[in-house]
Amino acid sequence: MDVRRRPPKPPRVAEDEPRTVSSSSPPPKASDALPLPLYLTNAIFFTLFFSVAYYLLHRWRDKIRSSTPLHVVTLSEIAAIVSLIASFIYLLGFFGIDFVQSFITRASNDAWDLDDEAVNAAAIIAARPSPTPMPKLVAPEQIITALSTVEDEDIVKSVVDGSIPSYSLESKLGDCKRAALIRREALQRVTGRSLQGLPLDGFDYESVLGQCCEMPVGYVQIPVGIAGPLLLDGFEYSVPMATTEGCLVASTNRGCKAIYASGGAVSTLLRDGMTRAPVVRFSTAKRASELKFFLEDPNNFDTLAVVFNRSSRFARLQSIRCSLAGKNLYIRFCCSTGDAMGMNMVSKGVQNVLEFLQSDFPDVDVIGISGNFCSDKKPAAVNWIEGRGKSVVCEAIIKEEVVKKVLKTSVASLVELNMLKNLTGSAIAGALGGFNAHAANIVSAIYIATGQDPAQNVESSHCITMMEGVNDGKDLHVSVTMPSIEVGTVGGGTQLASQSACLNLLGVKGASKESPGSNSRLLATIVAGSVLAGELSLMSAIAAGQLVKSHMKYNRSSRDMTKATS
Repeated sequence: MDVRRRPPKPPRVAEDEPRTVSSSSPPPKASDALPLPLYLTNAIFFTLFFSVAYYLLHRWRDKIRSSTPLHVVTLSEIAAIVSLIASFIYLLGFFGIDFVQSFITRASNDAWDLDDEAVNAAAIIAARPSPTPMPKLVAPEQIITALSTVEDEDIVKSVVDGSIPSYSLESKLGDCKRAALIRREALQRVTGRSLQGLPLDGFDYESVLGQCCEMPVGYVQIPVGIAGPLLLDGFEYSVPMATTEGCLVASTNRGCKAIYASGGAVSTLLRDGMTRAPVVRFSTAKRASELKFFLEDPNNFDTLAVVFNRSSRFARLQSIRCSLAGKNLYIRFCCSTGDAMGMNMVSKGVQNVLEFLQSDFPDVDVIGISGNFCSDKKPAAVNWIEGRGKSVVCEAIIKEEVVKKVLKTSVASLVELNMLKNLTGSAIAGALGGFNAHAANIVSAIYIATGQDPAQNVESSHCITMMEGVNDGKDLHVSVTMPSIEVGTVGGGTQLASQSACLNLLGVKGASKESPGSNSRLLATIVAGSVLAGELSLMSAIAAGQLVKSHMKYNRSSRDMTKATS
């Protein structure tokens, strides 16, 4: 067996061999050669470095404002650049070398420790008999150890006693699945609770590292059903829905059937723009109002757009709206974000603008990059009125015979129920954007299946459902208006294998190369079309008195899930 060992230690110097440095006198220091005391030399170079850096930054800012080429430099600027380089070299040499040496020494010691652990683990494993199969759990509280090596056992103990932070396992081990296994075992020992039934195998933990989830111990299984085909704008879509609510997929599927039999639905995209609203503060309300007027002045928009759009080749500033509260100013930026949902993109653009404003408004105090005037993951009138993300309206005319045969109700009953439930009832409840039957059900199911942010279901489910009789009251015109559908087809959870497959099923996987942003816009219209189908079916079930009967049949189970295994 090939086992690495430490290199032999260097031989000790014999007593009679000459030594280069006398034991009675200390070795000379490098700082002894400096003309000034060490602390004074460091202070001089620190001051030189930051002062010339500050000078050069201000000079370059002035050149950018006056459209002067940056490569045209004066004698004073050349001297400043040389001083900056010289001071940087000195500081790097003084502080960097010591840091690198200490880092290398610590890494070397860690490597020897790992080698010793590997040798000990290999010896123990070789001496142990072959392991016997683990028994199955008898009780929910029983804990099964799935560790394969003695080294893993030692790491688990270190996590339990706190000497190794749980969050650092991936970086220390270099194996994301092994880190999840060790973290899972440590969690079971600390809590005394079993995680049997929560799967560990069969998932790519590398794909979520630094992107989707921290400190994973497994993954939750959510079934994905298919509703459709949804006939929307002349195309058919099979809609994936991840849910644990019985009846939801079946009900949405029935709505799709009714829409298909009546010739399909039509959607219209009204707006497409993600928002972010920082909050800034001044010493007086007058000063805050001056920034408001500056930002809302059309003559300044092009300059601000250039600064904002540097954040991404897809980010394009659309509008700036400000709201004042005393000496606090809330600035709502709205921009297009391509096929991404766009929160990070718009935040970077906002940061660029805030830094740019520091020159003309040096007294501005940036309190937060988000001041809740955005408004993200919270019901808000500003999203309901002005929209956020994609604003979509979707409509269909359902024929009388389809209403009777497929939906098992009548046009007059649906129109009356919609007025009394979705409109009047929601108004009595003081609903904000909730003038619908269950838009959140469909939005959440599609969001989970396609890797969207489930928390944005809050504003994405803002919806008003309208129904009225047409063609002398024989047919039903039904529509849903959704002003803030926040979706993307790149970034975040859309890159995970399962969610990517669901996006591929809809034909909107990844970014559109031909027309940037078209995939995310299409996904938003599919969400609205699916909500239309879900609203149509649920309202019909309520009008026909079938809601309770359907849920008792499809949303209840006699199976004892505590006995189910993963």
